[in-house]
Amino acid sequence: MTNAAQRKYYGKALAKLAERKDIVVLDADLGDSTRTSDFAAAAKERFIQIGIAEQNMIGVAAGLAAAGKTVFASTFAVFATGRCWEQIRQAVAYPKLNVKIVATHCGISVGGDGASHQALEDIAIMRALPNMTVISPADANETYEATIAIAGHDGPCYMRMGRADFPMITPEGVRFEIGKATVLREGNDITLIGTGQMVMLCLEAADILAERGISAEVINMSTIKPLDADAVIRSVAKTGCVVTAEEHSIIGGLGSAVAECLAERMPAPLARVGVKDSFGESGDPKELMKKYGLTTNDIVIASEGSIGKKV
Repeated sequence: MTNAAQRKYYGKALAKLAERKDIVVLDADLGDSTRTSDFAAAAKERFIQIGIAEQNMIGVAAGLAAAGKTVFASTFAVFATGRCWEQIRQAVAYPKLNVKIVATHCGISVGGDGASHQALEDIAIMRALPNMTVISPADANETYEATIAIAGHDGPCYMRMGRADFPMITPEGVRFEIGKATVLREGNDITLIGTGQMVMLCLEAADILAERGISAEVINMSTIKPLDADAVIRSVAKTGCVVTAEEHSIIGGLGSAVAECLAERMPAPLARVGVKDSFGESGDPKELMKKYGLTTNDIVIASEGSIGKKV
């Protein structure tokens, strides 16, 4: 498999979108890291470097969107969602403006930057906002297509990306449809629902489970909100139990969204693989993923436990 960083392909998509004269891109002094610099190279007159002033960036984005522009605003996720949540709520989500907040450096795999820069709550706080669409692509190829898709979506969007390179599991050029999950592997005994780079680990876990005689269905839930509840219910009606996997807190993220869906429509055993209500720390990304329970083996263990709870 080819490894690639999601943010690199976000930059490629922005450079493509520079052809659209209504697109404006804002950044908070992190253009080289977020790769909004690719858009700046293609359409300098529609790129605005706001500086280290994220609240102001959202206000400027809202003003431009109110004037008819489609605006992308990027920085690290802890700043994009936490530092300016009130501005997002009041100036973007409430008036339902065309602002696309695209954040990098999500999850524990940010590594050495430590807890202050490891966004583990961003899905939770953004999915709570009315009118907000929340997207977490599985890899770099899907990030490119999701960027193109949200540019054509009417209304606010939040999209999260990791920092590191990781394998691409989705084919190039496959159309991204907001609000639709993708079944990557059919199975009968358990449903594995992943988002972000955890989708890759779900596929690896399915291989291991197959060796143990367990047939796992793998779903890429790249849109967290609106959740593709029908896809969840169709799969669980067949398998009878679920494991969710996310590089995010288990509180308020993908696991919570799936739990809400099941509680209302089809109660079934559910195990959530994610960060267990804690902050991260500085360290090697792979070691952090292992310490905080975000590995292929953690998904396998959770799967076997979930199957054991089936009626």
